[in-house]
Amino acid sequence: MGVFEFDLVEYLRRLHFSGNISATTEGLHALQRAQLYNIPFENFDIQLGRGVDLNQEHLFDKLVLSPRGGYCFELNGLFLMALRAFGFEARPLLARVHLSGQPSGRGHQLSLVNVEGRQWLVDVGFGEDAPLGPYLFERGAVQDIGGKLTRLIDGGVFGNMLQVRADDGWKNLYSFDMEHVCQGDINYGVHYTSTNLNSFFTTSRVAMKPLEDGMVTLFNNRLTLSRDGQEKVMQLPEGQGYLDALKVHFGIELDASYEALRPVE
Repeated sequence: MGVFEFDLVEYLRRLHFSGNISATTEGLHALQRAQLYNIPFENFDIQLGRGVDLNQEHLFDKLVLSPRGGYCFELNGLFLMALRAFGFEARPLLARVHLSGQPSGRGHQLSLVNVEGRQWLVDVGFGEDAPLGPYLFERGAVQDIGGKLTRLIDGGVFGNMLQVRADDGWKNLYSFDMEHVCQGDINYGVHYTSTNLNSFFTTSRVAMKPLEDGMVTLFNNRLTLSRDGQEKVMQLPEGQGYLDALKVHFGIELDASYEALRPVE
């Protein structure tokens, strides 16, 4: 087997990006936005019982050469590969998710990028609450990122806590420290989140994709389309109609029948 080489041309084609990317702050913003808006968040390989394969060639084939998406370890894994291929200094970090009020294990991946003398955090795989752009690694500073007010605070024993402003105050998203992350650490997180019966990703079908004027999200059979402050919720049918909706709203084309998916409880 030959050494994998990241194909920048194919990657940018997948992102419908026709400009040039340089290892600058501007380039970082442009690249993250392009991937977020063109490669959806989804967990259908887990729901099909296929698991998650982080082999670089497999990841590139699935997310770039196929009409598919992935979840955090896949999306941020691909983005980290792209960052390095474009000459950015970047490394992975692992985070604990706090959305339920209780911290998870280190089951979420993001990236730390050093560019033009500043440190940025980038995340293309968290879902609808995540900032839709890089955010500076500066504790206490409120940052407006794509219309979302975001800040990092001292998370105590959990290190740094990322929060987003909600109607009723600041909402904890996830916490992370700055320790070195090796591939073995990532593999542990992938194994739990993709196989454990208590994992959200093994019990639910999910997809998410930002739009220029909003967001489209899927939770099992419930599709929510939010545009210009208006929300439309619909129940997707079972069978081929479900697969057709995945293609229309997310650009996801599954090479499997609806019946191959785990049943919704």
